[in-house]
Amino acid sequence: MEKRLWMIYTTHMFVEIYLFIQVAMIPVIVREFQLSLLEASLIATVPSIAMLLMNIPSGFLADRFSTNQLLCASMLIEGVSAFAISQTNSFWALVVGVVIMKIASPIYHISGLSQISKLAKPEKVSRSVGFHNALGSLGSAAGLISLTFFLATTGWRWTYLVWSFPIIAWGIILLTSPELKIKPVKVQWDPAVKSVSRLSSLLSPALLLFLAMLAIREIGATGTATFMTTYLVDVRSLSDTTASLVFALGPFIGIVGALGGGFLGERLGAKKALDWVLLGCSISLLALSLMEHLYLLTFMYLVYTLFSNALWSPMNTIVARISSSVNRGLSYSFYFFTEGLMDSIAPTIAAGVIAGFTVWFVFPFSVALFITSLIVLQFLPRLEKRVIPSS
Repeated sequence: MEKRLWMIYTTHMFVEIYLFIQVAMIPVIVREFQLSLLEASLIATVPSIAMLLMNIPSGFLADRFSTNQLLCASMLIEGVSAFAISQTNSFWALVVGVVIMKIASPIYHISGLSQISKLAKPEKVSRSVGFHNALGSLGSAAGLISLTFFLATTGWRWTYLVWSFPIIAWGIILLTSPELKIKPVKVQWDPAVKSVSRLSSLLSPALLLFLAMLAIREIGATGTATFMTTYLVDVRSLSDTTASLVFALGPFIGIVGALGGGFLGERLGAKKALDWVLLGCSISLLALSLMEHLYLLTFMYLVYTLFSNALWSPMNTIVARISSSVNRGLSYSFYFFTEGLMDSIAPTIAAGVIAGFTVWFVFPFSVALFITSLIVLQFLPRLEKRVIPSS
């Protein structure tokens, strides 16, 4: 059991290697390809649309293929596309490469999280998701640190080239390993049950409310993440390398945040833990926007990152708790579909806010959305009682 879980955690680490690299490179992309900020934001927007379109199909795939097949597919897609990106010389070729790479994420996440919720003991789900997210943060940190190194030496393309080989190798290991050859449970629906009834059993009021909260929060979080390095370079006058280094510190702190979120959810319950974490995100991001000295700004950025990584464990746990076990893959696909939809439009929304005001204004804009999502979350407890029990 534990070996299976750690193999899934390790796959998550590799999936997240390139998570923040595209947005961290926006200042570099603007100069290299002579783009406007709005044009450069497409490197975040277009791949997010591809992820969005893959989320629902990935939910069906998770319920039909074995875990090792899906995890292997995600690794091979990511590794091969990373190698292709390292050979690109045009902006649109880069966008296409990142689009293909991002397809790997929903294929992994929906299958991986579904299996964690089934393999882990019910009372240990929050902790298991915490370890899962911690390994993801480690992967993100490793990717950003390697980007910082290569920006100062041989160029950003080497970040994609160097990581492509171990990612492909891990995919082959997953395919040949007997540990994760877990076949999905086949569910026989009663022919008398209409499709509308099946859909309503999946999209419970609790899940719909949770997805609304997620959508609001995601616009604020993605807007801030997309333009953080732009703020550090354009407003605080840091070099690309220094800005990437500051940005890279976040995922390292995120490892602690992910573990803390898992343990907090186990102690307080997922809903109450998410309440406190969202409040922490709001306060720390507001404080970050008011810091004048770089060392204070960096400190508050790390505090914000701690909270923003702590929320994934309780959120993933809530999805598992408010969905039927036979439909869990599809429930997670709706979860990631909503997240992907917001990820695809948030950079453009944030760029529009910046164009109308300044880069700094993205911070209070995001804080307002965090507080709104926290208010929406308060309606969840009444709805959880109406969830159809797991089969």
